[in-house]
Amino acid sequence: MSKDLKIVSRVLALLLGLVIVASFFVIVSAGERGVWMRFGQVQDQVLDEGIHVIIPLVDTVQKLTVRVQKQEISTEASSRDLQDVFTDVALNWHIIPEEANLLFQQVGTVDDVIDRIINPAIEEVLKAVIARYTADEVITMRNEVKAEIDSLLSDRLASYHLAVDDISLIQTNFSQQFSDAVEAKQIAEQEAKRAGFLAIRAEKEAEAKVNLAKGEAEVQRLIDATLTPKLLRKQAVDKWDGRLPLMTGDQNLKLLELELDDLMDMSPSKK
Repeated sequence: MSKDLKIVSRVLALLLGLVIVASFFVIVSAGERGVWMRFGQVQDQVLDEGIHVIIPLVDTVQKLTVRVQKQEISTEASSRDLQDVFTDVALNWHIIPEEANLLFQQVGTVDDVIDRIINPAIEEVLKAVIARYTADEVITMRNEVKAEIDSLLSDRLASYHLAVDDISLIQTNFSQQFSDAVEAKQIAEQEAKRAGFLAIRAEKEAEAKVNLAKGEAEVQRLIDATLTPKLLRKQAVDKWDGRLPLMTGDQNLKLLELELDDLMDMSPSKK
C-alpha cells in the first residue's frame, strides 16, 4: 500500500471515528428545547440548552424553539347587529418550555401547531367575542374586546401547552354599507350641532334686540315724562337770539303776539 493511500485511509478512519463519537451527543441551542425519544417513544424529560449524551440508534431528539413567535391572520366575523367585521390580528406566542414534549406528542412540529391549533383558535375566538358586541361597540369598546379575546385565547391555547404573550388588533374594517351609514350619521350629528348653535345664536340676538328696544322705550318714556310744554318753551327762550321772524298778515300777527306773550311769561322777570 502506497504512502498516500495510507494517509487517506487514516483520515477517513479518523472522520468516521469522530462521527461515531458525535452520535453519542446532541446539542440543544439557545432558545430551544429537546424532545427526547427512546425507540420513538416520547420521554418525560425535556432536554434543556447544552450538550446531552444519547445512545445512537436508540435515542433521537426533536428540537423545538421556545422563543416568542409572531403569527398574523385576517379573520371575518359578524357583530351582534349582524354587521360584517374584518379584523387583522397579530398574536405573539411561545411553546411552554417544560411542556415541549407533551406538545410534540399531541400536536407535532411548530408548523403543525400554527396550522392545526393557532390559526383555527384565533378565528373561533374572534367570532365568539365579536358576536357579543355591536359594530359600534367593537370600535368604542376596543380595549374590552381585546382583553376578552386575550383571555379566551390564552385559556384555549394553554390546553395545547402554548402561552400567549400578547395579541394586537392591528386593523378593524367593516362593510362598505356600514361605513357609509357611519359617515352619514357623523354628518347628520355635525349638522344637528351646527343647527343647534345657529338656533342659540339667533335666540341670543333676538334677546339682545328685545333688550335694546326695551332700553330705547324706557329712555323715550323718561323723555316724554320730563318734556312738559313749559319746559319746551323755556328751551326755546334760552335758544332765542332776540330777532323776530318777518311775518305779514293779521293772522300771522296774532300768532306772533301769542308767542311773544309766552316768551314774556317765561322771562326771568316773570318768575
